[in-house]
Amino acid sequence: MEILYLLLPLSLAVIALVGGMLWWAVFSGQYDDPDAASQSILLDDDRPASVAKPSNPDRH
Repeated sequence: MEILYLLLPLSLAVIALVGGMLWWAVFSGQYDDPDAASQSILLDDDRPASVAKPSNPDRH
C-alpha cells in the first residue's frame, strides 16, 4: 500500500510531461503540413550541377 504513495504521483508526473510535450508539438507547428516532407523529395531536382546549367556553345 505504501508503494502507491510513490507510484501515483510519479505516474501523474509522467502523464503531465507527455501531455505537455504533445501540447508543445501541436501548438509549435509540428503538424501544420505533414505532406510537405513526403512531397519535397519527389519534387527535388536530382540533376548534377554541371548538367543542370546549360553550357554556352559560343565560348571556346
